[in-house]
Amino acid sequence: MVRPHLPLNALRAFEASARHLSFTRAAIELCVTQAAVSHQVKALESQLNVTLFTRLPRGLMLTSEGETLLPTLREAFDRIAGALERFEGGRYREVLRVGAVGTFAVGWLLPRLPAFKAQNPFVDLRLSTNNNRVDIAAEGLDYAIRFGTGAWHGVDALRLLDAPLSVLCIPEIAEQLKVPADVFKHTLLRSYRADEWPQWFSAAGVPADVPLPSSIVFDSSLAMMEAALQGAGVALAPPLLFSRHLHAEVIRQPFDIVVTMGSYWLTRLQSRPESPAMVAFRDWLVEVATAETGLTVADGES
Repeated sequence: MVRPHLPLNALRAFEASARHLSFTRAAIELCVTQAAVSHQVKALESQLNVTLFTRLPRGLMLTSEGETLLPTLREAFDRIAGALERFEGGRYREVLRVGAVGTFAVGWLLPRLPAFKAQNPFVDLRLSTNNNRVDIAAEGLDYAIRFGTGAWHGVDALRLLDAPLSVLCIPEIAEQLKVPADVFKHTLLRSYRADEWPQWFSAAGVPADVPLPSSIVFDSSLAMMEAALQGAGVALAPPLLFSRHLHAEVIRQPFDIVVTMGSYWLTRLQSRPESPAMVAFRDWLVEVATAETGLTVADGES
């Protein structure tokens, strides 16, 4: 059936009736009479030469033909509605899908997003979080912000922020930590990267042969810091991303000793050309990160 001959009114009547399983409720949604909806559905059934509904004493039931047609119409109308909703202020709002490590998203990105939205109202940002394991292609992402060295196969990587790790804990525990070796009196909270605490101990001058105390392993720094807030132990986490906790003095950094295990990077598939929304987001991130840290944002290995 060619597009000029598509029975759009009849298709809308059928889709609404199928969702509600009622001509009456469909009529209320479409602001027409129940008779008009029934007439449109009958006309569509006649055109297709099928029966779409079984009329029951108290409502409707889809036939197998109706069940086949409904998903296609529902998706089509949803996509049309979504496209129309993106027009705002006389400009089309472009969807931007970004995946970010949860710690970075909550600790750094979210507090700054209102400024980005104010500067770029045409961008419809869709943000998802992860624990640093992400598949850009499979998840349909435009960008992924991840932690590491910048060496990921098949992606372009732009270094945004260094995030050195240091000991963080509640004030009650911090008061007990006079020298670095005092952390051995408490449970160590760590990520799945087992070398972080040994690296910090080395930087702190703690002998390598000292046996490590018990530890709890987390797949998320956010969960690890929640455990620290509850007094479960001492965490090794980036103070930069938990600055709100430090300013509120619910968490303290008892030592200035830090160790750098990697950086946060903005990554995208090399095969993915940058859209206007992607360029706006990248340029904004670079501007803010450079202004706040004084570091020159640089390309990483691909």
